[in-house]
Amino acid sequence: MAKSPEEEHPVKAFGWAARDTSGYLSPFNFSRRATGEGDVRLKVLYCGICHTDLHFTKNEWNYSIYPLVPGHEIVGEVTQVGCKVQKVKVGDKVGVGSIIGACHTCESCVNDLENYCPKAIVICNGTYYDGTMTYGGYSDSMVADERYVVRIPDGLPLDSAAPLLCAGITVYSPLKYFGLGEAGKHIGIVGLGGLGHVAVKFAKALGSKVTVISTSPGKKNEALELLGADSFLVSRDQDEMQAAMGTLDGIIDTVSADHPVMPLLGLLKCQRKLIMVGGQIEPLKLSIFSLITGRKMVAGSGIGGMKETQEMIDFAAKHNIKADIEVIPMDYVNKAMERLEKGDVRYRFVIDIRNTLASTKP
Repeated sequence: MAKSPEEEHPVKAFGWAARDTSGYLSPFNFSRRATGEGDVRLKVLYCGICHTDLHFTKNEWNYSIYPLVPGHEIVGEVTQVGCKVQKVKVGDKVGVGSIIGACHTCESCVNDLENYCPKAIVICNGTYYDGTMTYGGYSDSMVADERYVVRIPDGLPLDSAAPLLCAGITVYSPLKYFGLGEAGKHIGIVGLGGLGHVAVKFAKALGSKVTVISTSPGKKNEALELLGADSFLVSRDQDEMQAAMGTLDGIIDTVSADHPVMPLLGLLKCQRKLIMVGGQIEPLKLSIFSLITGRKMVAGSGIGGMKETQEMIDFAAKHNIKADIEVIPMDYVNKAMERLEKGDVRYRFVIDIRNTLASTKP
């Protein structure tokens, strides 16, 4: 007979889980494995809420397994390390993101791109090496192989660092890989949400000129005055879009809702790239001639490998890059999910696990 989540492993754990496609989260008792010789165990302090969590809890990508504990933007304090751990010690502040396992032998893994490993293990709604389910960071503790733990530098606030473990690396990686985050480059950032606002901050710190592209005219002042963007385009304003045709060296599209991309291709100079990082569900609608006539490219990018994730966190600390957040108690999470679905957050919810999770325990 299969064991219950609470009986699978020796270490008791507590969190909040969704049980069905309603996505409604409620208290959940489960268990985590013992600390292995290469493992790091941490007390979760903060966990960001990503739009992917919403997709998972509601099974919008059609592969959710319940009960499901979301959360892949985790910051915590090390409470125990295995005998072979060298990277961190008890008391260190660390982060854990989306990936907690990979094959370590494929071409992607050898090149520090564990996120693209065909056998990558995700931190929630995945299956671990031992065949048990993985549970995320809406919980009191986490255990992970030290390979998948990043050090949080001193001076970087722990609550606003949490979203960088997903939102930060998701935009930093394509900025670096596709050569967009460089002095003299003029790039567009589509969407000014959880990913978009940190994309502006990283791009500016890397030396790029930034234009924010949004459907919401009301975000113009935020983009220009609060985040430091150089210009702002309302994507529904045909005159504005026409005037900006052929002016951008690249675009990072962070929007997760279905939206047209053809107008964005027109903003690119010849031989430039549109990089998709938002997880929209519907297939893209493209005219092949819009690519052929300008030798333009549409590409995708997803988070980053562990080496690059540590690089991103260190860069953020050096340049004082933080996510703009609204810290919430654990028992507000369902309301936060409703607001996230409506885009009612500036710009990322972060759950105060340390101070509020225990009070929700039955």
